[in-house]
Amino acid sequence: MSNDISLLRQAFVSQRQFYDDHNFPRGFSRSGNFTLLEASILDQHGVVLKGLHNKTIEPQNEYQEQFLAVAMGTLEPTNPIERAWVKYLKLTTCKSKFHTLFGRSKISGPAPISQEYYSEADNL
Repeated sequence: MSNDISLLRQAFVSQRQFYDDHNFPRGFSRSGNFTLLEASILDQHGVVLKGLHNKTIEPQNEYQEQFLAVAMGTLEPTNPIERAWVKYLKLTTCKSKFHTLFGRSKISGPAPISQEYYSEADNL
């Protein structure tokens, strides 16, 4: 199959733009996670890609069938649309670890001294 971006865009035509305000409230291009091409692909074709991934849309051509195989994990992504969707899934489904110098656990203070520690002579 050809990796020509214009042919790929024709294979995944959508009537609406795709938004993911939950994960990318400022948009794909302003998130800093996607290249301009990837952000454009997700904006323009994300509705079809999500429908294919969720199996609410049936594949209409060989490009969409190959995309479905990539989305299910049986094939490696070979074109920009497949790579953009795999990257989107990775960013939205995988928990990322956040490392900081400040922890959430409380620092334990000195242990309280029990009454048995004091002797009778201390009570004077």
